[in-house]
Amino acid sequence: MKMQDAVGIELRYGSAASVLLVLLGLTLLVINNGGGGYSLQQIASASSNINTAQFQLQDVAASLANLDGLGFILLGLMVLVATPILRVAISVVAFAKERNALYTIITLVVLVNLLVALLVIPRLVG
Repeated sequence: MKMQDAVGIELRYGSAASVLLVLLGLTLLVINNGGGGYSLQQIASASSNINTAQFQLQDVAASLANLDGLGFILLGLMVLVATPILRVAISVVAFAKERNALYTIITLVVLVNLLVALLVIPRLVG
């Protein structure tokens, strides 16, 4: 399979999965009149004080187990963020298989930068 095909498939499926998870979450929020301990009015308010940075991975997992709409929305957003990162990881593998050292190293540096910005820096700042 060509790299462009693999990337295209990954982007399509990642985007579609994200949209479906968010729509499922929105549906559950409406059905349950809220989620994550918040009412639908609190969630939809323009001045909502809900901070998604406060939710940990285990909170999202527990929300999913409880069919909590907010958990599905957060998972959809995580999938959306992970989609282009996975694209970069696929590119690293593809360039390595082509034995293109320069592009493998450049793409690996981009991947490390993305992961540090996503996983390390928020812990240092917060």
